[in-house]
Amino acid sequence: MLFHLSIDARDPQHVAGVIAELFGSGQAVPFPPVAKGSWVALALDERNTTVEVYPRGTVLREVPGDADGVGLHDPARGADFGVATHFAMATPLTQEEVLAIARREGWPAKYRKRGGAFGVIELWLEGDRMVEVLTAEMQAEYLAALSPENVKRLMASVRPQAS
Repeated sequence: MLFHLSIDARDPQHVAGVIAELFGSGQAVPFPPVAKGSWVALALDERNTTVEVYPRGTVLREVPGDADGVGLHDPARGADFGVATHFAMATPLTQEEVLAIARREGWPAKYRKRGGAFGVIELWLEGDRMVEVLTAEMQAEYLAALSPENVKRLMASVRPQAS
């Protein structure tokens, strides 16, 4: 079960606002504990799901001893620094509503069928950070395709790649 995750963005306030909108009944608020300029999108759901959005170039570092890790902003990493991080999120919105939000923002988005098993809307936040947005129908497909039995069967058929 996922409670929260963090991503980076050039405009954390704006990106958190759009993610909150995609949550359907969400809200975006400042989130200064990790890095100045950070925002958080609150789903306001039964799990208190959140997406923390840090300024682009923020990295998390461990602090020795009895202290919380810290977020450090390193502008030298540059705006074009890519990441492998992405996430899939549920939305109560329709596919047309999600695509309309993406068009309004000028962000690429398209419907994709992953492995022929379940659909997602591949939406690229600020044009370079992927989030897979799943409508109610897509969520049902996802849950059916990735049931524990199906995942076990799939993993049993996969051969490890040589490193």
